[in-house]
Amino acid sequence: MTPKSGVLLAGSCVAAIAAVGSIFELSSGTPQWGTLVTGVILALAVPLTGIFFYAAVQDARANQ
Repeated sequence: MTPKSGVLLAGSCVAAIAAVGSIFELSSGTPQWGTLVTGVILALAVPLTGIFFYAAVQDARANQ
């Protein structure tokens, strides 16, 4: 694994944690940052998780 793929994988983990946290906040009924901001975070975090993970795997495969 290269440093670049490690950073991408870390970004994927952070985005996944943000997505899960946003789901819990929205399910609580009263998100601390409001429904709109929490929804935007969720909407951005879900695709970023997949994109970062895919990019990390592609980079690791290319540099084996």
